[in-house]
Amino acid sequence: MPRLKIAIASVAACAIALAVGAFLFAWSGLYSVAASRGHWAVLEVILEFGMRSSVRTHAIGIDVPELDDPALVERGAGHFQGGCAPCHGAPGRSSSPIVHAMLPEPPDLAASAPSWQSEELFWIVKHGLKYTGMPAWASQERDDEVWAVVAFLRRLPQMDAAQYWTLASLDPREQDIPIRSLAQGGPVGTGLAACSRCHGLDGAGRASGAFPRLDIQTADYLFAQLQAYAAGARQSGIMQPVAAELEVAEMRRLAEYYAAQRPAPAQIPAESEDRLLAIGQTLTTAGLPNQGIPSCNSCHAQDPALHNPLYPSLAGQYAAYTAQQLALFKSGGRRDTPAAEIMSVIAERLTAEQIDAVSLYLARLRPGAVERATP
Repeated sequence: MPRLKIAIASVAACAIALAVGAFLFAWSGLYSVAASRGHWAVLEVILEFGMRSSVRTHAIGIDVPELDDPALVERGAGHFQGGCAPCHGAPGRSSSPIVHAMLPEPPDLAASAPSWQSEELFWIVKHGLKYTGMPAWASQERDDEVWAVVAFLRRLPQMDAAQYWTLASLDPREQDIPIRSLAQGGPVGTGLAACSRCHGLDGAGRASGAFPRLDIQTADYLFAQLQAYAAGARQSGIMQPVAAELEVAEMRRLAEYYAAQRPAPAQIPAESEDRLLAIGQTLTTAGLPNQGIPSCNSCHAQDPALHNPLYPSLAGQYAAYTAQQLALFKSGGRRDTPAAEIMSVIAERLTAEQIDAVSLYLARLRPGAVERATP
């Protein structure tokens, strides 16, 4: 018994001594925290081991969805170019010399992404990594956006510069940039140049539905959405950082620019069942009053004389995008804007088939067309 007490006392004394020694070492300032000096080799191994172990453990139980959807990959590429490439580089484009002086230096993801499982990449993109400069996703509610980045990262190692830029931008940065814009905004140009990566200079977006059409919306609606993104009232880890960088006057100018574009013809989706289109037409023009579902036209009327400019136009919008937004309303992924109080209730009452049906039907309408219920 005395030996046990002596052993416990010895262990406790050693622990106290180590704690005091660690405190005195930290207090002395002898350890350099300068980014110009790397970690001790053994410490670097320990940190890497601990980081990978932590990610592996916390990623347990994450279900990986289908990641081959082209729209998902395009959405991830659009964010990567503006949100990730400045630090991690991209095919054909190295990262800034400033980034190379960071500690730890952000890795080349084309080389490092294959060493992680998809669920691990999801966890890293969503939650970030402490002490590395890797931030958490700006909108923790938008797992769909995080998976879009993961889908892109899975494709990244096989991409060359041309393939990457085709995915990452509708209007390549190599276009002629007025010298005044270059001097004022750098090589990225103005806010419009950033928007055009995903939405195009004409606001028509991509046929895959990865990004919404802006050319069919009113300036008031677009302006209100930019404000909502900037304030965090409309959740999006992709759009919130972009909108937050804009001044109010820039938001207004961008909204007016895209609203002034001549809407392109509707992108007719692949042939759909007549039954689905009939369901979509009923939901659009008459609704289902017995199920508490009003018609889409009651708020989103295509007739300019009846349309509330603060509500989005739906005719000609990509079916994939409309379906995604209805699913977000249904799941609570869009909850803090005034429209969410209305749309969340309606979306909860829609079945998955009804969401697909109304999205497909609306996509086939000519922007600005007036659709009325059949007598």
